Amino acid sequence: MTVTKAADDNGWVRTWSAAPQAPDAGLGSLDDVPPFADVTLRQVVRISSGGRRVRVRLTNEYGTSPLTVGAAQVGLAAAGGAVEEGSARVLTFAGRPSVTVPPGAPMLSDPIDLPLPALTKLSISLYLPELVESRTYHDSALETGWIIAGNAVAEAALPAKTEPLPARALLSAVEVLPDGPATSIVVLSDSLADGFGSTPDRNATWPELLAERGLYVCNQGISGNRMLNDGLGASGLARFDRDVLATPSLGYVIVSLGHNDISIANVPRDDDALAGFLAMFPGEPVSPDDIVAGYRQLIDRAHDRNVKIYATTITPDEGSETHTAGSESARQAVNAWIRTGGAFDGVLDFDAAWRDPSHPSRIREDLHAGDHLHGNDAGYQVLADSIDPSLFS
Repeated sequence: MTVTKAADDNGWVRTWSAAPQAPDAGLGSLDDVPPFADVTLRQVVRISSGGRRVRVRLTNEYGTSPLTVGAAQVGLAAAGGAVEEGSARVLTFAGRPSVTVPPGAPMLSDPIDLPLPALTKLSISLYLPELVESRTYHDSALETGWIIAGNAVAEAALPAKTEPLPARALLSAVEVLPDGPATSIVVLSDSLADGFGSTPDRNATWPELLAERGLYVCNQGISGNRMLNDGLGASGLARFDRDVLATPSLGYVIVSLGHNDISIANVPRDDDALAGFLAMFPGEPVSPDDIVAGYRQLIDRAHDRNVKIYATTITPDEGSETHTAGSESARQAVNAWIRTGGAFDGVLDFDAAWRDPSHPSRIREDLHAGDHLHGNDAGYQVLADSIDPSLFS
């Protein structure tokens, strides 16, 4: 079967994403989940803005062997893991209902006609007939997913017997074809954008809340991520081309990285209570000047593509396990450069949005998730509300 590209099949815009991670480079959410074999994964994603056609991007980018997808389907998500009646569409790849994704590669589905309003929740089902030896995933999901025995791709209702899928698996993006020109905003970040501390299944991360203003927003946050060194996910510098610059119809980048670089650099190396935590973050400590140099790299690479790039200031964290006097001094130095250096095309002052006026090195008590580091739902709403939408017009 031959798939012919329609004459107007251009102008694709990425409307949802999850940054791929290696099996050993996440929070460990799949550690106790048996290897995938003869199972269906059903995952729900909420797109940002909509379009009239849709395609799905699978990922085997950290796979060590070919990934076989025996069948795949997309439809409008209904309650309880079901698919809305009449909305199901078979996903094909070069006209075929199955595909083998080479190790190290992504795979785009063929486009399908499925009009999607903004903020639609999609149900995406993948049948995996063979053992998946190395699972490319994103940790964590913040949206309920399911593992179903056998080929349940075409089942409208969720079978009674399922297992939870606690992470995004083998799925990295959804792209749509809108009726007119559009651009995507990509957020390169750590747990601040990944939504640690927000309520699952409520789409309460600040990138998702920003999308509610009618924008195409792609969240490439990875919890624990750093800009300069690998650890939980490849470093921001290492993944920038794949996770950001390769985005279809990319218009803007928001960089919200550097907090973990500062924290890890300043945690006492002889703190036994944090030894296991530090083991996840290899590399030499970095200075504020190193972080600024990293920002300049991202700025130059974005500007080479005529893409505007903004930065968020680094939020307070006094009271958290990793806060030190050294990290606070470094945070202030980096924030001063972000605000006054003039290198970014704009600044999103998250520090100002979150800090306690009476204790500026702390997050306001009503905005953090109990750890003095991550936001709660109200905190992430405050960050989204602080962003000037005219930056994207």
